[in-house]
Amino acid sequence: MPKEADLIIIGAGPGGYRAAEYAAKQGLKVMIFEDAEVGGTCLNVGCIPTKTYVHAKSFEEARERMPQVVSQLRAGVEAILSHPNITLVREKAVFGKTAIFGEAPVIIATGSETKWLPIEGVKTDPRVVDSTGLLHLDTLPKRLAIIGAGVIGMEFASVFNRFGSEVTVIEYLKECLPALDSDIAKRLRKYLEKRGITFRMKTAVENLADIDADVILMATGRKPRTEGLGLEQMGITLAPNGAIPVDDDFRVISSLPLEKPREGEQRSEMGMYAIGDVNGRQMLAHAAEMQAVHAVNQILGKSDGIRFDIMPAAIFTEPEAACVGPTEDQLKAAGIPYIVKKSFWRANGKALAMGETEGMLKLFASPEGLILGCHAYGAHASDIIQEVSVLMCKHTTMEELADMVHIHPTLSEILKATAEN
Repeated sequence: MPKEADLIIIGAGPGGYRAAEYAAKQGLKVMIFEDAEVGGTCLNVGCIPTKTYVHAKSFEEARERMPQVVSQLRAGVEAILSHPNITLVREKAVFGKTAIFGEAPVIIATGSETKWLPIEGVKTDPRVVDSTGLLHLDTLPKRLAIIGAGVIGMEFASVFNRFGSEVTVIEYLKECLPALDSDIAKRLRKYLEKRGITFRMKTAVENLADIDADVILMATGRKPRTEGLGLEQMGITLAPNGAIPVDDDFRVISSLPLEKPREGEQRSEMGMYAIGDVNGRQMLAHAAEMQAVHAVNQILGKSDGIRFDIMPAAIFTEPEAACVGPTEDQLKAAGIPYIVKKSFWRANGKALAMGETEGMLKLFASPEGLILGCHAYGAHASDIIQEVSVLMCKHTTMEELADMVHIHPTLSEILKATAEN
């Protein structure tokens, strides 16, 4: 283990390994700590395995392909971390115990873990699993109950319904997917109900013994992973949601300074940063990656134009849903003047040809036409929302979008048609 490092990173998930890769290419000597598999939750037991299930034709195919896909991608991350400027330390880093903490800046990227409901039977009922446990089932459950209608719950509900399980989703709120526009969320839920998924909305779970199912998935969200880091040694008090508090540049808010600048140091800032799920701001893998770049830029004294207020997100149900920017309810609540335009998949030639006519898109703009956001569900909705995200970053108006040529026949014409309406 080298005694000197320009940057120390704790956690080799999407945020951590991206920070290491970017910093190493900028010439920094990086030491990154990981006591589990590299790639984090996303690669090993989250986004990637779940998408393998989404695109598999059967439960058996999913179980067979998942380890192959994960292994291949993990090897890719290990290759990234083999850069000459990167030292991967396969152990847990703890403030106050690990000997390497000195003057070098630190990026904490330890991710998140399952948030378990504090209800009777959650620790003793053998039927209860989290998303990791569900992905490692050897047999397809005949009856699957899912507690929580957020992203994790809805994706697994869609997948296991297609595999042949009897799926029931239990949700405390009145509607699923609270980050999604309520019109879009309701239409998606109604479509999934037609496919055979049972939804019990506005229902609180108090005792697991009352749930009639072979497997119960706890999908009530995730919480920042901070236990055992020794953060108290650094004067860090966690936020009420368990997250490490940070400022808008992802510097950790602490009552104690981490170090003093080195003699002749040219970088503008030294200190401690927390990126990704552990800071609780935007619990998305792509958010962690961009926060990583921004944090390293801060350490180097470089500026960037990353727009963290424009953060697209997707839910890979069947059909998928995606969004960027505020919902209509949020615009109303904030008193922001807006116009809304809608289009439907059934009116698009490519969607008809694909046999994927279920879907709707809502595009929001200011009265002057500046695009404010977009929410949609339907085949390849995530691709369409990504286009909107780019347009928003470039301050595009509805009129300008309508003037942009789109390939025919493509689903992207749904977006262009919306601007023309």
